[in-house]
Amino acid sequence: MPGKRYLIEFVVALLAYALLMTLSLVALNNGWVQGGMRTVVAIAPMVACVGIWGAVVRHLKRSGPEEGRVQLIAIGFAFAGTALITVTYGFLEVAGFPRLSMFLVWPLMVVLLVLGQFLARWLQGTADGLEGEENDEA
Repeated sequence: MPGKRYLIEFVVALLAYALLMTLSLVALNNGWVQGGMRTVVAIAPMVACVGIWGAVVRHLKRSGPEEGRVQLIAIGFAFAGTALITVTYGFLEVAGFPRLSMFLVWPLMVVLLVLGQFLARWLQGTADGLEGEENDEA
């Protein structure tokens, strides 16, 4: 379970992202910025994403070995699943399916990460239960 410190760091960075994204979209959609500044304003929310990234990395660094193993399994599950789904859909696009925005990749990764965490915790609980049964028989 994530620690309180991690949740605070993560939520503050996420709120900063939401604020920067809102300001960026309002400025771009209302024509408040022109030329090369449009690019700068468009990627401004990514500054807060560095904070999100930092919070996640610090959390993983502070985690114990059991939590680290859960996160490793979840990240591997999300990485491989995202690769499988995006490449498959890429081939479907060649076959005539509609093009999808790259904005869909990150939510896909998050969903698979959460599923991977549940899977890893379930596997860890199953392994702990099996080890307990083996010890009971001895």
